Amino acid sequence: MRSDVIHTLLVANRGEIACRIFRTCRDLGITTVAVYSDADADALHVREADLAVRLPGAAPADTYLRGDLVVAAARAAGADAVHPGYGFLSENAAFAAAVQDAGLVWVGPPVKAIELMASKTRAKELMAGAGVPLLAPVDPATAGPDDLPLLLKAAAGGGGRGMRIVREADALPGELLAAAAEAASAFGDGEVFAEPYVERGRHVEVQVMADAHGTVWALGTRDCSLQRRHQKVIEEAPAPGLDDGLRTRLHEAAVAAARAVDYRGAGTVEFLVSAEGRPYFLEMNTRLQVEHPVTEAVFGLDLVALQLRVAEGAPLPSPEPPQPSGHAVEARLYAEDPARDWQPQTGALLTLELPEGPGLRLDTGYTGGDTIGVHYDPMIAKVIARAPTRTEAVRLLARALERARVHGPVTNRDLLVRSLRQPDFAAARLDTGFYDRHLADLTAPGAGRDPATAALAATLAEAVRNTQAACGAEAVRNTEAVRGAGAGSPAPARFGAWRNVTSQPQRKRYRSEPDGTEHEVAYRTPRTGIPEPHETPGTRVLTATPDRVTLEVDGVTRNFAITAHADRVHVDATDAAYTFTALPRFTDPAAHTAPGSLLAPMPGTVVRIAEGLAAGVTVEAGQPLIWLEAMKMEHRILAPASGTLTALHAAPGHQVEVGALLAVVQEGPAATPVPVPVPEETV
Repeated sequence: MRSDVIHTLLVANRGEIACRIFRTCRDLGITTVAVYSDADADALHVREADLAVRLPGAAPADTYLRGDLVVAAARAAGADAVHPGYGFLSENAAFAAAVQDAGLVWVGPPVKAIELMASKTRAKELMAGAGVPLLAPVDPATAGPDDLPLLLKAAAGGGGRGMRIVREADALPGELLAAAAEAASAFGDGEVFAEPYVERGRHVEVQVMADAHGTVWALGTRDCSLQRRHQKVIEEAPAPGLDDGLRTRLHEAAVAAARAVDYRGAGTVEFLVSAEGRPYFLEMNTRLQVEHPVTEAVFGLDLVALQLRVAEGAPLPSPEPPQPSGHAVEARLYAEDPARDWQPQTGALLTLELPEGPGLRLDTGYTGGDTIGVHYDPMIAKVIARAPTRTEAVRLLARALERARVHGPVTNRDLLVRSLRQPDFAAARLDTGFYDRHLADLTAPGAGRDPATAALAATLAEAVRNTQAACGAEAVRNTEAVRGAGAGSPAPARFGAWRNVTSQPQRKRYRSEPDGTEHEVAYRTPRTGIPEPHETPGTRVLTATPDRVTLEVDGVTRNFAITAHADRVHVDATDAAYTFTALPRFTDPAAHTAPGSLLAPMPGTVVRIAEGLAAGVTVEAGQPLIWLEAMKMEHRILAPASGTLTALHAAPGHQVEVGALLAVVQEGPAATPVPVPVPEETV
């Protein structure tokens, strides 16, 4: 049996997963090599690697998806092995073959296994022969009302791209065209297939680990039902609420799937479990999954270390896997706004601090001070909690997220906390439609939140800061005056910074982010220099410094940590976090945009505009006009009202910044609207 000892490993990836793999390599004494795009020149994974090689360019197609450049980088750095991580080239059979042809160890499954599982249609045929339960395929050309609802899926790739749910027969032709176009754009393969859509189905998967000596482990189940845009948000192990018979069937099916392709290394077999408890094979991911930490937590394993062991030709430690213990839950912290169609966010991540403690784990590719750019997935971190029971693990994770300090772009942190505490989730009533039903409630202004008091704390901290600055300046002036006085000269009079007049109420205005609610705070600063609230009965200031305020509110003491960055103020309370933008006392009329202005919601690239769109044409409310691509997702800019397009500043290929004016629609009756292209979902 071949044995390849790995001394230097290149990770053909970036961000969180690269940092995760480097962590295990350090424990094993393996030298690490990073690759990076120009956009990632100062990224955390580059800083943590022993060596790094530049891939010129910024877009994934020019950098992390260029297998030839990655192989050349491995050679240049003297690496003897390549780990693909997840995403990018991780399930690319040609890349795996190129790595091996270069004489390097491929830390992944055999090329043939990747090829067999790369097409979902071919994989399903193979699984049928292995006795793995499947949904019966549906021919879209002959599908009728009795076949609805249908799920259209891209045969190649994943991540929700090319996926459509069709509930009406008349919509099927258009959705097929749209799904095929999106699949071709995302994966270079426009093949689409259809299968019955299972209402209220659960996404349950089995982690497998196999070696070259005939051993295949089924490492329990994971539930990944909480998804947005068919991408996972919260995952847990083991999947709750499954009876022993169903668990056994899932394990046996996963092992059968792995043996059918002579699998080696880490992989995941994904199933859809119906409300009646019937499992159906979805696909096999021939790589390490994003959610692998929950399996590691309950089995006490390092899956990356096992991947490296298997790649070196060694057997798994035993014929049977270890016994699981406890429960683990993972939440993906994204720079995105769930209340605005999951819109990704960019900008400086000013602070990223999560509490440490038993049972908690943080996997991230960022630290405070890093920048979240437009080119890559907006996931900031994964936060994992493990405890003896599911209830304890969920509680621990929710509290850790609640206590986190995350300053910068808008994130989904509040949504995660509320999701973990939502009654259906707490009772393990899980299915992939969770956010379809609950998103509005989970993103509504939160019960228990008190932005007005948080704004008061921010105001008091600023008042103290200004007082200290004024006193400091006065002290400097007095000191300089003393130093400038000649010998025998009388010492100058020294006055404090406060005038001998009664302090009048002052007012401060804030806009709460991201909901836009405005708050006005009134306060007074008496001669003591300690600001106090005005017109706020039941509230008393206990302590106030520039970065910490303690208030007694209706007899309850509450602490607030305040961090100011330019005009943004972040207030972290013990039970919630708030972000405010300080507003001027008077509104600048020039700051208003013309009615009907369509502004870029994020930095990105204009990929296309509606056919026939030009100044002077009429449009209908809600009609897609412009498509903007940012952070691996495509976003539609819709007409805000029916009327006439009076200006168009966007064109395909244009790079735009957030807030850029793309077009203007003047509201009015629309006679002949511009043709609407085939509908396309945001992905």
